[in-house]
Amino acid sequence: MTDRIEIIPLGGLGEFGMNCMAVRANGEMIIIDAGMGFPEESVYGVDVAVPDFSALDDYRDEISAVILTHGHEDHIGALPYFLRRFNVPVYGSAFTIALAESRLEEHELLDQVLLHRVEARDRIELDSFEIEFIRVSHSLVDCFALAITTPAGIIVHTGDYKMDETPVIGDPVDLRTLRRYGQEGVLALLSDSTNATVPGRTPSERAVIPTFEEIFAQAPGRIIVACFASSVHRQQIVLDVAQQFGRRVCVLGRSMQKSVEIADRLGYLDIPVDLLVSLDEAKRLDGDEVVFLVTGSQSEPRSVLQQMATQSYKGISIEEGDTVVLSARIIPGHERAISRLIGEIYKRGGQIFDEKRRLVHVSGHASQEDIRLMTEAVRPRYVIPIHGEYRMLYRHKEYLRRHVGLDEERVVLVENGDVIELNAERASVIDRWAIGRVFIDETEVGFEEVDDETVRERRQLAFDGVLTPVVTINERTGALEAAPEIAAHGLVGMDGDGFVRELKRIVAETVRTASAAEKRDTTLLKERIRLELKRFIQRQTGARPVITPVIVQVGCE
Repeated sequence: MTDRIEIIPLGGLGEFGMNCMAVRANGEMIIIDAGMGFPEESVYGVDVAVPDFSALDDYRDEISAVILTHGHEDHIGALPYFLRRFNVPVYGSAFTIALAESRLEEHELLDQVLLHRVEARDRIELDSFEIEFIRVSHSLVDCFALAITTPAGIIVHTGDYKMDETPVIGDPVDLRTLRRYGQEGVLALLSDSTNATVPGRTPSERAVIPTFEEIFAQAPGRIIVACFASSVHRQQIVLDVAQQFGRRVCVLGRSMQKSVEIADRLGYLDIPVDLLVSLDEAKRLDGDEVVFLVTGSQSEPRSVLQQMATQSYKGISIEEGDTVVLSARIIPGHERAISRLIGEIYKRGGQIFDEKRRLVHVSGHASQEDIRLMTEAVRPRYVIPIHGEYRMLYRHKEYLRRHVGLDEERVVLVENGDVIELNAERASVIDRWAIGRVFIDETEVGFEEVDDETVRERRQLAFDGVLTPVVTINERTGALEAAPEIAAHGLVGMDGDGFVRELKRIVAETVRTASAAEKRDTTLLKERIRLELKRFIQRQTGARPVITPVIVQVGCE
């Protein structure tokens, strides 16, 4: 037995999303969350990214469980990809597991995995770890912080949280249990940094209710509310205010409908009888009698709001007199798409409210005063900021140093892949793993992993174009049977026929001077042609197009 543990972030540090962390002690490893991310830069057809779990292959026999803090996609979205590789038990709240089941069913894995539902203050015992699930407030329901008893001491993982004493649904954050652990002695606090740059306290979910009431009172026609599908607190507010103002609610979008169905089935949502209507029923109502609760707060290409604003969603479009409420924060990387969406709504005569104009959204993450309250409750020996870009992790450290009085060495800044060794005497980075990410293309027929080489090739096609030389040669002699042809798309610097003639000359000369082995093996000849053209084009234009030679062999009569 050893009195030290290792913590290895696999995602979520220095970036938004892909939250995933390994904790290891005495030959046993647990995984906290398995989230997906949404690439901020264009990766040409890729929808999401997940951590590269191949980094854990050498520890396959040590992994004993996945522990989920809550059900947001950036914490559970990569679960199918992880479980396909490492089929271990999964623990989470009822709502979190229900959302995970939906994901696993899409991947045809639901019948192959073991899922355990736990409640607040439940404890589970593994070989080297004991874990207690502690209620915290967030923008969705049934969320946990984790108190993990290890051979080296207790570590507390906050998950995503804020200090909301008056949540719309469920109990507030369990500060009493957190303080109890603080009195017992906590070795390390792994603490959410998403809002570490924001002063003060994060408002309660209830703070948006007065604004919603004002908007509903003034809206002359239809109201369309777009929020994250998992924002159950916000869904309840829309349902309550709609009933208050005599409007029926139509829920649109597969993920939104699924979330509402799960939350209703588990008893989290209080939906009055006859409040919900189908799309056909909604179409028959007057504009001032209906509210649409829809997907598309981030202007996702196939979302309901995006289709309503740019074309039509099952026969309904944004029109004069509509009021659209974007009740969500803008995820970094989506700014331009949302700006275009807002423009399209205005073009069609809609009125729009977002968080920049009115208080229609509050964050689910701890601001600086929330961070102080959490840290003072837990009283850890060390703090490791997690979740967020590096500037947020750094500001988290600065705030604790200046306003909570923690010494520099007690707040440890780390990045994905760092191996942090913790014991009673020190917290230090002892190694670094190479942690990559895997891109996922979510098509209509399934989910395909896209490797880095494919992404690089797509990027190259976008920036430098594609060149296809077509060569017809004699199958027996390898001699040219016709002049080479050149097909080019998106290639810069190809103005005029002279450049194309030179490319054809290079191809012909390459075939003429090819060795006998290259003429017998078309793979070798293709590579020779590709390299000669690549060198010439780079010298002339600086471009690096994708070059795909085609060789046609013809026989002798």
